[in-house]
Amino acid sequence: MGKKLGVAIIGVNGAVSSTVIAGTELMVRGLTPRIGMLTEKSDVAGESPISEAFDYAPLEDLVFGGWDLQFPNLYEATLTHQVLPKEKLDAIRPTLENAKPWPAVFSQEYAVNLRGDNIVTVNGMRAQVEHIMNDLKKFQKDHNLDNVVMVNLASTEKYMELQKVHTTPEAFEEGLDKNDPAIAPAMRYFYAAIKCGFPHANFAPSLSNIPALAKLAEQHGVPYAGMDGKTGQTLLKTALAAMFRVRQLKVHGWYSINFLGNNDGLVLDSPSSNKTKVLSKASVLDSIVGYHVENHQVHIHYYKPRGDAKEAWDNIDLVGFGGVPMQMKINFLCQDSVLAAPLVIDLIRLLDEAKKVGEKGIQRQLSVYFKSPYASPGETPVHDLFRQEKLLLDWVAAKSSKTAK
Repeated sequence: MGKKLGVAIIGVNGAVSSTVIAGTELMVRGLTPRIGMLTEKSDVAGESPISEAFDYAPLEDLVFGGWDLQFPNLYEATLTHQVLPKEKLDAIRPTLENAKPWPAVFSQEYAVNLRGDNIVTVNGMRAQVEHIMNDLKKFQKDHNLDNVVMVNLASTEKYMELQKVHTTPEAFEEGLDKNDPAIAPAMRYFYAAIKCGFPHANFAPSLSNIPALAKLAEQHGVPYAGMDGKTGQTLLKTALAAMFRVRQLKVHGWYSINFLGNNDGLVLDSPSSNKTKVLSKASVLDSIVGYHVENHQVHIHYYKPRGDAKEAWDNIDLVGFGGVPMQMKINFLCQDSVLAAPLVIDLIRLLDEAKKVGEKGIQRQLSVYFKSPYASPGETPVHDLFRQEKLLLDWVAAKSSKTAK
């Protein structure tokens, strides 16, 4: 019997993570359909060619663990987030109650509206990253895991510019020793994953793909991908913008607004974290249509009654043949974590396969999963949803264990 695949999640009791873990358990028990993943044969939708490309770790062989500063166990977390129905959660309650978070590396300096007391107490950044690495090694040993994939599902950290400490591995190591505040928690976790040789996915918009860690990932043979999961409004934007480009419809303006009331919404109510998210969401349009859309606005508002049921409004002003103006208005009433969960499962499996075939560094073929896909300095990332899909399909065709000879 093969070893299992570990999944170490930053923010393991958050809305997205708890939906991933509870949803996986429900699928394994046959209590909910297998749908939304490219790496899994669907029970109710058309099959993706990617689902049979590799011998992916079965859902039954995924082992979850991770860090969080809130909630005593996963059952309490899932009840609070109210994404999945309580009657389904009660069917797997013992499993969820046994899932307890590891103490998290956290500082309110980076997410001012976030609260919790399950926090690592060691002093100094160097001790913190060693603590994270010890958690990862213990997790792998205790569960006899063949590989571990780290996923950042934590709340958005404050906006941060690249600084000198981010430029080289040597500068970063010195910064750890000096507790440089420019080394945010997301970077500390990524560093720990690299040092352990584990793939990493940054599903948050927090800055972690800095030159120092990019070089370290290459040196340690670590594949990684990010950033900021593309789930709802931006998914629509990257598809519609491609359609406008194909039809040569001029986008005169695009006004986007989001209302969300979950914990991420609360964190984004802080201007510093809000800026990080808005910049991520706003970056996609110009590169797809091929020109600067002067009247492109993106706004995010915390509205508690919405909970995880995010509401996204888009007003698009277009100019067509003869200079005639037109409008498109979209109201997407989505369940944010329900859209995100299957993407996380795909990323876990695809990064595991990337590691197996010897990939390292940025995994551009996974751009389809992100609002702000990673790229090297001077490189233009691909945002067009359909071009992103082709990147993934081409990589799968080249690397698949079932097609490559």
